[in-house]
Amino acid sequence: MKKMYVIVCAVVVLAAGTGVWLWSRHAGREKVTLETAAATRITISNSVTATGTVEPVTEVEVGTQVSGIIDKLYVDYNDVVEAGQLIAEMDKVTLQAELESAEAQLASCKTEYEYQQKSYARTKALYDKQLVSDAEYDESLYLYEKARNAYAESRAAMVKVKRNLGYATITSPISGVVISRAVEEGQTVAAGFETPTLFTIAKDLTEMQVIADVDEADIGQVATGQRVQFSVDAYPDDVFEGSVRQVRLEATTESNVVTYEVVIDAPNPDLKLKPGLTAIITIFTLERPDALSVPTRALRFVPHAELLEAAGITLLADGGTDSTAGREVWVKQGTQLVSRRVQTGAVSGDRTEVLSGLAEGEEVVCGLTAAAEPADAAPAIERSPFMPGPPGR
Repeated sequence: MKKMYVIVCAVVVLAAGTGVWLWSRHAGREKVTLETAAATRITISNSVTATGTVEPVTEVEVGTQVSGIIDKLYVDYNDVVEAGQLIAEMDKVTLQAELESAEAQLASCKTEYEYQQKSYARTKALYDKQLVSDAEYDESLYLYEKARNAYAESRAAMVKVKRNLGYATITSPISGVVISRAVEEGQTVAAGFETPTLFTIAKDLTEMQVIADVDEADIGQVATGQRVQFSVDAYPDDVFEGSVRQVRLEATTESNVVTYEVVIDAPNPDLKLKPGLTAIITIFTLERPDALSVPTRALRFVPHAELLEAAGITLLADGGTDSTAGREVWVKQGTQLVSRRVQTGAVSGDRTEVLSGLAEGEEVVCGLTAAAEPADAAPAIERSPFMPGPPGR
C-alpha cells in the first residue's frame, strides 16, 4: 500500500512539473502586439461609374412637309448656319401651278358669292313686302349660303396652298452647325406618312451633354448638381469635367438589366467633344474634403482583457462620455487603452469619418495579435525535461 502511494505521488509530481514546464515555454513564446492607427484628415469620396454618349444640348432635325424634288442645296456637313438662313429649295413648279389654280377658284367663288349676296338682298326686300312666295325666298337664301360657304372654303384652300409653297423654301430654325445631311440635289422626297429628315442641326457645340445609363443599384446615390469626371477614347489622356443636370425617372430594361438615364452637362469650349463619342463616366456621389477619419476596423475592435493584462496594458472606460451615444473606439494612451464614444459619418473604402469624440492625431486600436517568439536559443523541437536526450547531450 505504501509503495502504491509513492507511485501515485511520483506521477502527480511528474504531471505537475510537465504542466509548469509547458506553460512556461508557451508564455515565453507569445508576445502581444497592438495594431494602432492615428486619426488623420483625408478627402472621403464615393463614386458611381457608368457609360454614356456625348450629344449636343439642342439638336433639331429639319424636314419638309411637302413631297417633291430637291432642287437646290445651299449647305453641307459642318457648315455654320444662322436662324432663318436658306439651306435648301424644292421644285416649285407643281406648287406654283396649284397656287394659280387656287387663286382662280377663289376669284370664281368670290364672284358667285357677291352675285348671290345681291340676289338674296333683293329677294328679301320683296319678301318683306310679301311680293314673293316663301319658296322663292328659301331658294334665294339657300343659294346665298351655299356661295358664302364655297367662298370660305376657297379662301382656306388658298391659305393651305400658299403654306405648302412656303414649305418648299427650307430655312434653318436655329443657329448652329450642320452635323448631318440626308439628301442630294435631284432626290425625290415623299412626305406621305412622316416628315422626311433633310438636315440635322446642332445649336451650340461648345455646350454638350452626356446621356449616361446608370444601373438601378446605383441610381439612388445620384442627385442633381454632383460633380462628374469622364473620358473618351478619342482623347485618352484628357479628363473632362461636368455636373449632373437631370436624373430621368423613366427606366430602360435590356436583357433583364434596368438602367436610368442621367443627363450630364459637359462644357466643350475647345470643341474636342464630338457628337456620338462614348464616355466613361465617374459620378462623385459623396465628397468630404479634410474629414477626420479612422480605419473602419477600429470601430469593430473588442479588447481581450487577459491578453492585454499579460502584456501590461490596462483597460479604462471614459467616464466623461455618454456610453449610449455613437460607436466605441479604444484610444491608446501609453500603457492604457481608454474607451471612447464617437459620432461617425460617411464611409469610404476602409476609412470612416469621425464627426465628434476624437481629436486629430490620437491613436486608436485596430487589432490585437499574439506573435510567437522563442524563449531562448533552444532547438525548434521541444522535448520534455523528464525524457532522456539524444546521445552526447
